[in-house]
Amino acid sequence: MTVRAAVTGLVIFLLSVPVVQSQNGWGVTYSQTEVCALEGSTVELSCTYTYPSSDYDRVTESFWFTKTQNNEPVDVRTDSQYTGRVTYSCEGKRCTLRITNVEKRDSATYKFSFITNQDGGRFTGNPGVILSVKVPDLKVQRTYSWSKLELKCLSSCLLPHHVSYVWYKNGHKISAEESSYSAEYVYEDSYSCALKGYEDFPSPLYCYYDSLCNKVKYTHRTICSSRGSSMNISCSYKSSESISSKFWFRSDQSQQGQHDLRPEDLREDSQYGNRVQVTDNESGDTSTLRISELRESDSAVYRFTFTAGSSGWGTSLPGTTLTVTALQVQVMKITTQESHTEAELRCHSSCSEADRLSYVWFRNGQRIPQENKSSLKDRHNPEDEISCALEGHEGFPSPSVYVPSLPSVSVSTSAEIEEGSSVNLTCSSDANPAAYYTWYRKYGAGDLQFFRAGPQLSFSSIQPSDSGQYDCSAENELGRRTSELVSISVKYAPKLPSVSVSPSAEIVEGSSVTLTCSSDANPAANYTWYKENEDSPLASGQIFTITEFHSNHSGNYYCEAHNTRGRHNSTFTLTVVSASISNISRITLGLLMMILLLLLILWRRKKDTMEAEPAGAMELNSDPAYGNISAVTAAQREDREEQEDAV
Repeated sequence: MTVRAAVTGLVIFLLSVPVVQSQNGWGVTYSQTEVCALEGSTVELSCTYTYPSSDYDRVTESFWFTKTQNNEPVDVRTDSQYTGRVTYSCEGKRCTLRITNVEKRDSATYKFSFITNQDGGRFTGNPGVILSVKVPDLKVQRTYSWSKLELKCLSSCLLPHHVSYVWYKNGHKISAEESSYSAEYVYEDSYSCALKGYEDFPSPLYCYYDSLCNKVKYTHRTICSSRGSSMNISCSYKSSESISSKFWFRSDQSQQGQHDLRPEDLREDSQYGNRVQVTDNESGDTSTLRISELRESDSAVYRFTFTAGSSGWGTSLPGTTLTVTALQVQVMKITTQESHTEAELRCHSSCSEADRLSYVWFRNGQRIPQENKSSLKDRHNPEDEISCALEGHEGFPSPSVYVPSLPSVSVSTSAEIEEGSSVNLTCSSDANPAAYYTWYRKYGAGDLQFFRAGPQLSFSSIQPSDSGQYDCSAENELGRRTSELVSISVKYAPKLPSVSVSPSAEIVEGSSVTLTCSSDANPAANYTWYKENEDSPLASGQIFTITEFHSNHSGNYYCEAHNTRGRHNSTFTLTVVSASISNISRITLGLLMMILLLLLILWRRKKDTMEAEPAGAMELNSDPAYGNISAVTAAQREDREEQEDAV
């Protein structure tokens, strides 16, 4: 059983041990500065904070962090390491960080920081909380009692009170769930304990008399090996009684809780055939299981059991976990030269010991001579397929790496695409390493432009504007291929039609009128012309012409645009003007134009006269004859004034 598959819901809470850092009214109080948690459990880290505040001050941002970037703290919620595993909860000035399914790499110092709307209002609480994530680290300790053997299961990690325990006696699971266990003094018996849900991590064996007790101790708890290789799994064993039978058996991780079922000797298991061999050393206290030509299906937990006297060694305690992995070719670097492409590849296994082995390389199924290292640097062509294997195990090569094949695009519906419907385009290509996909769209006669990334292009409610041509590219570290263009045509009912009238001026009785109806539609619209209150259509087609328009043609008309998706119409009014009225209007307009022209001429002449008058007056005043006239005129003006006064 892996740690990640362990019991869920196991939460590690902090003890209330205040740790305060404050400065001029700014402060952070952590509940505890050191926390130990079990791998796979849930952890809660909490603190309270203070700052000098007024009615206008408030906290604008608060977060936890473990690392900085460019001298700025990185909020753990934005760190990809914690994706989907981190939540915050803040009530008042108390904030809690909750991390689920903690991993060993989560071990770090967690600090709380907050920012206010004050100038320079940022504070980080030191020293923070040191989180240590471990697998259960247990031991069995004897508490002294004269009458019974009193044992206690202890952990170096802080454990919640509600956790349950599992006890083992001579490799058999016994009925006990408390941290303490009482037993009679029996020199041959050995004991171990584990946390319930973490049975793969039991404590070391405890024996009252170590030289006499029953034991099985595995050389390695975990082993990793490459497919096609051979692996030895060994253990030491001991019993105070004569051992009558012993063998190795397999217990898959998926069979947790069923270890007490009757085991089967691995040498009799048909899936191993002649690939299994068991040997003991001369002293008879060590057994070695050798499995050759390893397959990925051989990944399992292997245990050793024996029978001695009336008891022996049980089948419940974990043994050695074997993981078999296939080799993988990793693309380390691609360099494009003028005449060729150069690839730097690495034959990789998740098992560290594979780095010390010899390798063979294959191009298109043919061995590449004189290449026996884990890395390969060579020319690479688009059609090449490269694989690797362990030397001596050429029958178990890695999967080949190659450039993506020509991508294909599938559309989620084979029917016509209707406006508002859901449509998905999926791009697929055979590639190793796996390809990543990019969609491009062609706009008119222009070049293709980036549209979206990802293997699927989804339209939840497709619109006419989405119609167009698309293609996708599949690309990995070795190269890139692009699909053929795929056309998307969205079908929709006609939009509101527009009608144009020619001539656009008044319609004179007896003249010809041409009407044109237009509507955006897919498929293209058909048009029918109607006059209001008339049942029969007047005409069909986009253009409707009335050659001699008369008074009986006046009225409301409408054009209907229709296709297989629907119909839409637009109403308009036509009014005829008689020829006589039209002539009178033209004559009246002509007379008005003439009057306006005459007035303009008269105004212009008057303006010219007024501008010339001052110069003439000066000439008259300079002539003596005009001086007498002026005098007479003045005398006459005085006589009129006297007469008016007398009256």
